[in-house]
Amino acid sequence: MLINIDPLLHPDLLHALRGMGHGDEIALVDANFPATANARRLLRLDGVDIPRAGEAILSVLPLDSFVAHPVLRMEMVDHPEEVPAVQQEFQSLVNRAAGRELPMGGLERHAFYRRAREAFAVVVTGERRGYGCFLLSKGVLRPDGSVWW
Repeated sequence: MLINIDPLLHPDLLHALRGMGHGDEIALVDANFPATANARRLLRLDGVDIPRAGEAILSVLPLDSFVAHPVLRMEMVDHPEEVPAVQQEFQSLVNRAAGRELPMGGLERHAFYRRAREAFAVVVTGERRGYGCFLLSKGVLRPDGSVWW
């Protein structure tokens, strides 16, 4: 066990998060996402929903301040502007982690798959609600350890 590290962050996930550089993306996806077919590095958080997984990851991952949308969500097919409950919950987590409103961008489903294939890692969860799929871009820490905003 480690002090101040969420126990959900298992060694392989911590290794991936630490190994990411500025601008690298990690995909955090629901149980229905074709993760094995779309991952360079596949990590699993089975039995964990997206809000809980997001809370753990965002507790250690600085978000990128050099891009318009450091968090992207998969848009709903035929309803790209609709934001389902799982995405609304995740938006609240993002805002809390950033300490301000930080609107997510959207990606069409197949565009999301393409980006996930290029992501540093894909973390598949046990989330059963559809469209619980996000891309998070890693940011930069200042010399004092604060997030570069």
